[in-house]
Amino acid sequence: MAADYDLIIIGGGLAGASLACALAGSSLHIAVVEAIPASSDDQLSYDDRTTALAYSSRRIFEGIGVWRQIEQEGACPIHHILISDRGHFGFTRLHAVEAGLDALGYVATNRVMGRALSNVMQAANNIELLCPATIEQVKITADYASCSIRQRQQTRTISARLVVVAEGGRSGLREVLGIASKRKDYKQTAIVTNVTPGKSHDHVAYERFTETGPLALLPLQGQRCGVVWTTRQDHASTILSWDDQEFLQQLQQRFGNRLGKFERVGKRQSYPLFLNRVDEQTRERLVLIGNAAHAVHPVAGQGFNLGLRDVATLAQVLVEAVQHGDDIGALSVVRAYEEWRVRDNRIVSRFTDSLVRIFSNDFLPLVIGRNLGLLGVDFLPGLKREFSRRTSGLNGRLPRLARGLPLEPDHG
Repeated sequence: MAADYDLIIIGGGLAGASLACALAGSSLHIAVVEAIPASSDDQLSYDDRTTALAYSSRRIFEGIGVWRQIEQEGACPIHHILISDRGHFGFTRLHAVEAGLDALGYVATNRVMGRALSNVMQAANNIELLCPATIEQVKITADYASCSIRQRQQTRTISARLVVVAEGGRSGLREVLGIASKRKDYKQTAIVTNVTPGKSHDHVAYERFTETGPLALLPLQGQRCGVVWTTRQDHASTILSWDDQEFLQQLQQRFGNRLGKFERVGKRQSYPLFLNRVDEQTRERLVLIGNAAHAVHPVAGQGFNLGLRDVATLAQVLVEAVQHGDDIGALSVVRAYEEWRVRDNRIVSRFTDSLVRIFSNDFLPLVIGRNLGLLGVDFLPGLKREFSRRTSGLNGRLPRLARGLPLEPDHG
């Protein structure tokens, strides 16, 4: 029995849509199953929250044909990053020119990225978007995977050689499939919003460590700044209850006056923070990517970029499997993907978790040590360049798209 599709992607948010776009125009027949239309206010992947994009993520977006629209509609480059420890002497300054890059990263809204990805998916002849639709069951056999989907009040079954789960961190399909995960609750909440400062941000991103968690201000188009304010879970409801004036005053007190007086604040949202990693990222005919496979603390802005490198790597593995005449759902193929990604996933998880633990501890020798460490990065050019490239997603074994190369080599 022939499968209905080569590939079924469960989840049409940023990660799932990026994978579909990476494979647009390939020989693979792809179905993307998404529960919430992109135009809906309930589509969390496509809301007005901002995301910090590493330089490697820009390359990936260029390779899949969405970067030009994202840039035109409002991607703000980060030319400098200032890292500081509130109330202490340590700081580090990172500069794009010292790292040999046009920018250390970019900041864009999820809605802008979602719109660009949707346009590419809709224009691709080999992609079929099933939306709104929900997955009720997944069965794996030796020859294909079948998915029972509910769409327009009806249930039907579709099949493919490979199913990719890209539902995000709240994926219920992991439980349905019996995939366990290891979760560490940071007992912190991220408050996300944007503000208008009195002074120009000059394309500087700020990461300020405080006693309740990191506070990030990210440059946006229109001289606004995206805010990611990490606080204790038991204090989050208080911050959300403040009126705009109180919020701005409290933010000012925590951040300081480098950007002048904060004048306006946008809508506030919140989400809990935890470290999570699944025990099985792959099975025969099954792959988990992005937040469905791993979630990290937002410190240093690594989470989405880690998932986008999942996308670029999996797309390359699948294209190469097709070129070699291999079954894209075979265990050897999906394990090749997992083995490629394990090092990057482990390094980023440990890096972000270590930052949270080190900078949330008031033990005096550790405080002195971490501030000396910040100064060391600032004053040692080799260490600074290495740190810049790490946070820009340019270290380690990178897939072709992350290196600025086309997904398929030109053999002409």
